[in-house]
Amino acid sequence: MTSKLIYKGDLRTEATHILSGSVMETDAPPDNNGKGERFSPTDLVATAMAACMCTLMGIAARTHNINIDGIECEIYKIMVPHPRRIGEVKVTMHFPKHITYTDKEKKILELAALTCPVIESLHPDLKKSVTFDWL
Repeated sequence: MTSKLIYKGDLRTEATHILSGSVMETDAPPDNNGKGERFSPTDLVATAMAACMCTLMGIAARTHNINIDGIECEIYKIMVPHPRRIGEVKVTMHFPKHITYTDKEKKILELAALTCPVIESLHPDLKKSVTFDWL
């Protein structure tokens, strides 16, 4: 088992990660009858994409001895109606300004990010817009 989830009422859930015991709560967003006081399930999908991209870049960085510590990601989730779903996830990755990356390092990291399991698992109709800010 990966996790256990309990519906807590009032459009909230509590999920426990079995291996670590880490707990996370969700809340429905204000535009879907919730309070927006926690990540919504669709927020988690968008955020998982960026987290997965960083994780895969971290694996590649470790393999190729590239420092990526301090990457900051801006994540935007755009919902669409009929049926209500995520239409687009926009991720901008800002790399540390004090590090200069070679063209080869950039290519290694970008390829790793764009082939992460979350991106590969998302429906092809979901638009995935990724920007790498190397400056």
